[in-house]
Formats: sequence, C-alpha cells, structure tokens
Amino acid sequence: MKAGADHPPGVALDAVLERITYANEETGYTIARVATERSGSELLTVVGPLLGAQVGESLRLTGRWTSHPRYGRQFEVWSYTTVLPATVQGIRRYLGSGLIKGIGPKMAERIVDHFGTDTLDVIEQTPERLVEVPGLGPKRTKMIAAAWDEQKIIKEVMIFLQGVGVSTSIAVRIFKQYGETSVTVVRTTPYKLADDVWGIGFKTADTIAQAVGIPHDSPERVKAGLRYTLSQAADDGHCYLPAPNLVADAVKILDVPADLVTTCLDELVADEGVIREAVPAGDNTVPAVYLLPFHRAEVSLATGLLTLLRSGHDRLKTFTDVDWERAESWLRQRTGADLAPEQRQAVRLALTEKVAVLTGGPGCGKSFTVRSIVTLARAKRARVILAAPTGRAAKRLAELTGHDATTVHRLLQLRPGGEATFDRDNPLDADLVVVDEASMLDLLLANKLVKAVAPGTHLLFVGDVDQLPSVGAGEVLKDLLAADDIPRVRLTQIFRQAQESGVVVNAHRVNTGRHPVLEGMKDFFLFPCEEPDDIARMTVDVVARRIPRKFGLDARRDIQVLAPMHRGAAGAAALNTALQEALTPARDGMPERRYGGRVFRIGDKVTQLRNNYDKGAAGVFNGTVGIVADIRPDEHKLTVLTDEDENVDYAFDELDELAHAYAVSIHRSQGSEYPAVVIPLATSAWMMLQRNLLYTAITRAKRLVVIVGSRRALAQAIRTKGAGRRHTGLTHRLDDRPAPR
Repeated sequence: MKAGADHPPGVALDAVLERITYANEETGYTIARVATERSGSELLTVVGPLLGAQVGESLRLTGRWTSHPRYGRQFEVWSYTTVLPATVQGIRRYLGSGLIKGIGPKMAERIVDHFGTDTLDVIEQTPERLVEVPGLGPKRTKMIAAAWDEQKIIKEVMIFLQGVGVSTSIAVRIFKQYGETSVTVVRTTPYKLADDVWGIGFKTADTIAQAVGIPHDSPERVKAGLRYTLSQAADDGHCYLPAPNLVADAVKILDVPADLVTTCLDELVADEGVIREAVPAGDNTVPAVYLLPFHRAEVSLATGLLTLLRSGHDRLKTFTDVDWERAESWLRQRTGADLAPEQRQAVRLALTEKVAVLTGGPGCGKSFTVRSIVTLARAKRARVILAAPTGRAAKRLAELTGHDATTVHRLLQLRPGGEATFDRDNPLDADLVVVDEASMLDLLLANKLVKAVAPGTHLLFVGDVDQLPSVGAGEVLKDLLAADDIPRVRLTQIFRQAQESGVVVNAHRVNTGRHPVLEGMKDFFLFPCEEPDDIARMTVDVVARRIPRKFGLDARRDIQVLAPMHRGAAGAAALNTALQEALTPARDGMPERRYGGRVFRIGDKVTQLRNNYDKGAAGVFNGTVGIVADIRPDEHKLTVLTDEDENVDYAFDELDELAHAYAVSIHRSQGSEYPAVVIPLATSAWMMLQRNLLYTAITRAKRLVVIVGSRRALAQAIRTKGAGRRHTGLTHRLDDRPAPR
C-alpha cells in the first residue's frame, strides 16, 4: 500500500497480524490486533488501510503512534508490506494461518518441528524435502510448492499494483485473470481491466491509467468512459441511452469537453464499438446508443417473439376447437373450484395463442390459473415445461402446480461464457412453456429463452407487472404488455380468502397509493422507530427473538430482512453484520474465513453476487441463496449448500462472489417468497422510498410482514410512484411498424 503523499516520514513497526476486529471493504480501513517481539503476550491495536493482509502474516507497518480518548494507545497505519517471519513461532503461525494451500495448523506444526527456522528456505529452495515430514507425501508436497510459488508471484504483482493505487483484493482478481502478464496489461492497456475483470469498473481502471501515465484527454480514455457510461446505464436497467444524455453524462464523469466526447462517440459508432439508431419516442425519434450485446438481444428477442406468434405450426392445435364448457366442467371436478371470468379468459388464451402474458397482483388467482392451464394441457398429453428466474420461484411453481419446475438458467443449460445448450438450432422439446415471475426477466435472459422455444410451441409469461422490474437491463414484462400485438390478460379480482390476509390487502392498498391498515391485523405490523440506529437494533430484535418466539419461525430459514438501501445504519450491509453476530456468532474451535470486510462462518446465510457459469453442475447465478455448510482451511475452500440443494465449493480467493444474506436489498428478493418479511424503513433512504419498492417487499411474504421504522418514511414510500420508464426499444420493435420520420 502507498503512504499518502501528505504524510511526514513515519516510524516502522514489525508485527504479526493476530486478529482483525473490523474491516471496511469499501475504504480498506481496518482495526486489528498485532503481536510484536517487545509486546510479548500483550496484543497491540493498529488502525488504518490493512485490507488484504491475512491473519498470521508478518507485516512491516509504517505510521505513527497515537492516543485514542476511549481506546488508549494505538498505531495509526499509513502503509504496510508483508515480510517473511524469522522465528519458529512466527513461521508456525504464518504457515498455519491457511495462507498456503495444503498446510493447516497441525501440518504447519509438524513441518516447523522438523525444519525449525529453515522451514521457509526449504519450501522456497528445496520443496522436495517436505516428504521428510511425517504424513506428507509427494502429491501434497507438489501442491504446497505450487501454492508457495503462486503466492510469491502474487506478492510481486501486488507490490507493483499497490504502487499504482490498487487494493489487494482487486490485485488478486487481476492476477487471476492475467497471471504473470498482469503488470504488462496494467501498464499498457489499463482500460482493458474494466472489460475483463469482474468487480473493476471504469473508475478503478481510470485511476490505474492515470498512475501509469495515460493522458486525461486520451481518446482511449474517452471511449472507455463512453462504454462505461452505457454500462452504468445498463446497471440502472436501461437498454440504451439517448445520445445527448450519453454525452452529457460522459462529460461529467470524464471532465473533458463535450466536443471531444462527441467526436469519440462518432469514432466508436464508425468502428462498430456501439450501435446508434433512431428509436421512436412519442411522435418523434431519439438517437439511441446501445452497447452491442443489448442491441443484438433486443432485435433478436422481438424477432423471436413475432416469429413464434405468427408461426403456422401449432403444437397445441387440439385446443383450437375444444368444447370449453365441457373442459372447464372437467377441470372443476379435478380442482374443486370454479374459474372466475378473467381466469377462464387467461386459460383459453394460453392454450390457443402461441405467445401470451398473464399478469395480476397477490390474491388474484395467478397461481390457480397457471395450475388450471397446466392441468388441461397435460390432460391432452402435452409436454409442459415450467420455469422461473430463481431457484426459490421454481420450487414454489412446482409446489403450486404439482409439476416439475426449474430455473431458466438450468432449463437452457447455460455453459461457461453464457452460451446456452438449447437455442434456435437445438430448441426445447415442449408444447407449452410457462415462465413465472416474468417481471424478473431481463433482456439478455429473455432473449436466450425465446431463442430456445421452437415455432409452434406456446409460450406463457406470468408475473406481476407492478413489482420492481428486473435487476438487469430491460423491462420485458412491461414492454410485452405495452405491445398491441401480444395477447394478454390482467387479473384484477381479489378472492374472498385472500381478502382476509393483511399481507394481500395491504399490498393492494400500497399499490394504489393508500396507507396500509395496521390496526387489528394478525399478519401485518409496524414497529415505529425514527433513528437509523434504533431501527437497526429493533430489526435485529424482531428477527432474532420476537418473531421466532411469537410465530415459531426459524430466524435464518424463515425470516428475510428486505432493506431499501445497502448503506447506512439501517441498510443491508450493517444489518448483515448485526444479524450475523446475533444468529451465527463466532464460536471457539469453529473455523471461519475473513475476506475483505466480511467474515464467513458455518451456518451463515449467503447469496451469490454474479453469474458464474463455471461453478456447480450447471452454473451458479446472481441471487442464488444458500447456507455455508463447511469451511476447510487446509484446502482453502468453503462449501455452500444452495437453495437448489446443490453443494458448491468456493476457493478462498473467490469469496468476493459471496455476500451475507440475512438482509438483502428488495431488488435482490425478486422472485423469492418467504414465510416472514421484515422491512426496515428509514428517512435516510429517502431517494429509494418508492411505492413499487415497498409493494415488491410486501408481496414477498407468505404469512407475515413487519415494518420497522419511521411513519414518515412509510408515507413517503407510498406517496412516491417510483422511477419513470427505462430506455428500451422492445415495444416498438414488437409493434413492427415503420418508425416516424
């Protein structure tokens, strides 16, 4: 790490890192306890940028001694480097920390007992001698030697990367991507990092680029900045940006003249780095600028849907001349219930139209309608496939219909790189494909799905259009409902049984801008709190003690905290730390693993942060939830049992893909359903307090909703309709009409 330029020369402190008590993953600020030769058994407190340092490492710290009014004498770290330990005790601690794959605490003890202070020299220069240690065979010896060499190369790369301002955790990712060529890539093409390395955006690449001398007004920098601006827009859900918006946003980010940005944009378009085309907006058009993958997907999705809709082949042709009254009478005998008029319309539509949409809120009978459609189709021996975007949603769909269901990712058998086994050339063998929770489908996934549906197959999208749109770019369900040519039914009638549920009643009240009913409800509660710290404390109490005591629910398995924001005292990040301490505290003798600012323990509830097609049997996808089932320090591995009942291994240097999931953002909860939902609402989350956000959170609950927070924040969320439409072109492409001139 580099010391700040404004620091005077500091003093040096050699120490062994014994314990990390706090680490902020974003800033790198760390509070730790260290041992020095002089301190003996007494540990000293050090504070400062130590992110990336591992327990057991010997460190040379540069900084100054200070006195904290509450905590007393401590060492303020400005920078640090790792050094190899020289004492038997230090070597034993270093090797036993889990830093070198293949060596745990017991094996470290055996190795150091055998070689003493020469241990590190033996591993470095004559690793074949490790077989002298009892219990160490040639295979494990080779693994240890390879792990040592990798650590050595990583350290060399780290020194260079830290010199240009890269944190240790980012440096590890760069090394994993480029290996020994890391330094060359960083020096010559730093903006490549933003495209190739997950977790590195333009801003980090830009900081590195400036450190290696790339000019502020370099066309390479401006073009990278334009792509970054479009990528940020995609992260916000937009498929494109109007050119004037793109230029204005890029000027703010890059701090360069608008004419330079415009020139570089023209060059990008000419080089086919981005696509610019006129897209209808009301009675006019806008010059829409797309990143290539989103333009291709939007055109392909629209073409695919229109091809399905207009296909002359029909795999459910038997329903074109069916006696519907007789069919519905038979269905009534099977299910014991009548279809409402809207439900009858939806059933007929799904079985006679090759593409259809079914939407409606909670308690309006979407699930019963889908079950009826599946029952009738299977009665005619139709091959039915049921899918949903998440594992939890697929499980629920299977329970509701009594028919197997899977995630869209697993249905398509996505391979490393994201290519699907099932596509236009190898379509799914199905007569009817039903996709539930379709509000979660983003543009890229929807395109892959439609490509895999053969002409003649019926495709039914089911979802609640009033929920939050997908995390990824696009508003597929909303765009389908806005397209005149796509058949659709909206269920609006709330059934009598559902009217007795406070969760259902209040979800509809919130969705229409009315305050929820709080008096006399057995399944909907408000715990008023004003200050974020008080909201956080009450949320933990409600989850860890009150709900389990009153309703008999399991705090980890059955209760989910859904927060509007990630940051802040009542945000998901802080709540995860507090809930982990309440539900999965540290225990003597139980392994745990720290990565950045997070500590992973056995029993922790975690979620996957990105699509990884190389993990598990068929990939692990953004939003997958699971429980940490095992931690094996010797093997540098952690195992997660996912909500799809699959054990997935993570190497310790892959833990940046996991985050705790005791509390998640409301966006990340889409497609999931939980027995109980707890929603912390603070006025500090003002910008995120929107009606569709609150509505989505409430509709995730099966049995119980508890809101903890400010009445003012609740009123603000109900009052605020939410963000406007995303920039998408799917509806106009589906309408298949010439654009206005």
